[in-house]
Amino acid sequence: MPNLTKGASRSESAQPPPFQEALKKLEGVVEAMESGDLPLETLLAKYEEGMKLVAACQKTLAEAELKIQQLEKTAAGEMKLKPAEAETED
Repeated sequence: MPNLTKGASRSESAQPPPFQEALKKLEGVVEAMESGDLPLETLLAKYEEGMKLVAACQKTLAEAELKIQQLEKTAAGEMKLKPAEAETED
């Protein structure tokens, strides 16, 4: 049973957190770094964590922007995603 728990935590840590969660964590990292009370080693670790969170947020925003650009209206007036032509050409 403990092995299942360990496997679940590994798969959860491999996936980036949802956007709102990542943004909230990033705000916490910035606040901690701005406090001025952290030793250099901790500051470096917080900086690294912050950069990973920034990358995750940017990726999520880029994916959302792409989906918005691909939306099209059907004849019935419903919105649907167009196939991504640029992805198939690469």
